Amino acid sequence: MDCQACGSEALSDVFRVDRVPVHSCMMVASRQQALDFPRGDLRVQFCEDCGFLQNSAFSADLIHYSTDYEETQVFSSTFRAFQTRLCQEQVAKHELQGKSALEIGCGKGEFISELCEISGGPGVGIDPGYRPERNESEAASRIEFIQDLYSPAYKHLKADYVACRHTLEHIQPVREFVQMVRDTLDEATDTVVFFELPGGERVLREMAFWDIYHEHCTYFTLGSLARLFRRCGFEILDLYTGYDDQYLMIEARPGDPDHGKRFEAEQDLDQIRADVEAFRGGIEAKLKGLSDQLDEWVQAGKKVVLWGSGSKAVSYLTTLGVTDQLQYVVDINPHKHGKFLAGSGHEIVSPEFLVEYQPDAVIVMNPIYLEEIRSDLKGMGLEPESWAV
Repeated sequence: MDCQACGSEALSDVFRVDRVPVHSCMMVASRQQALDFPRGDLRVQFCEDCGFLQNSAFSADLIHYSTDYEETQVFSSTFRAFQTRLCQEQVAKHELQGKSALEIGCGKGEFISELCEISGGPGVGIDPGYRPERNESEAASRIEFIQDLYSPAYKHLKADYVACRHTLEHIQPVREFVQMVRDTLDEATDTVVFFELPGGERVLREMAFWDIYHEHCTYFTLGSLARLFRRCGFEILDLYTGYDDQYLMIEARPGDPDHGKRFEAEQDLDQIRADVEAFRGGIEAKLKGLSDQLDEWVQAGKKVVLWGSGSKAVSYLTTLGVTDQLQYVVDINPHKHGKFLAGSGHEIVSPEFLVEYQPDAVIVMNPIYLEEIRSDLKGMGLEPESWAV
């Protein structure tokens, strides 16, 4: 397979895991269903020419998004505060008061709803996983929600502002997708496009294999993201990271790709090549160290739980081959309680369950939530050892 971002044949292997769950956020009703969950392979390859990374073993035929997809993070006060700040900044920065907004891949509609609450304008949200009964926003009445995947069938939808958050990493033909968005805008040079997605730099430098999973078939750095947008006919307005540098942010508009500011992050190819080499050289030791640590806890008779039942947990547990070293995965999202993690079969429980269970150690899947989780544990009278991967 050629590079999906630039078409180059200069691809090299970075990381490979066979038979991983094809979905990470699908709710599964029984342990057996979770163990029998459909599987695919991971073959992460690096493009030497543009710095893009892709899962070349990705199979779109195995992917089926629906209302059973439970991706929301808004039950976390940390994430809600981030989303509010982001909406406020976007409205102010791009003068969106009273203007229309379109969100591609809107999930449960939290971002587009809050953006329209602040701007006072109308909106459209598109996502097959949208659940109208869970949207209590006062802005919902002036937002049209479409339960579908974005495609050329919706090219008639126009807006002053187009957002696409945590969607591009799920799309294999990324160049065709970004080009489709650009072509849909025609000559609407005043329309601002905002994309947000996970950052590949952090995954490489931290050897964060738990952020690599089958349905995320594309992995960008700031530089490779900017190169793709310029290639598709966008003028880049801003390029930066957010959420403790976990997310990449790009703001652009239709226009001359060579016009305007050039960003230092676009000159990242040599550094990314070095990061890829470091990942290749260190990932096996990283996997062994984490496995050994779990084994030490088990041998010491400690009860261990993992906090956070999203994609990171699925990848962490299935890549390490974790079975009965721990029994439960904790999540604050009530829609996940009593369900089971795809692939590993671990039961998802509420934080309150820990009062009865009395864990000795808590593994936190995202360091940005560590203090929030420690506060929740302390509020329940629990003080287990806790650390973030």
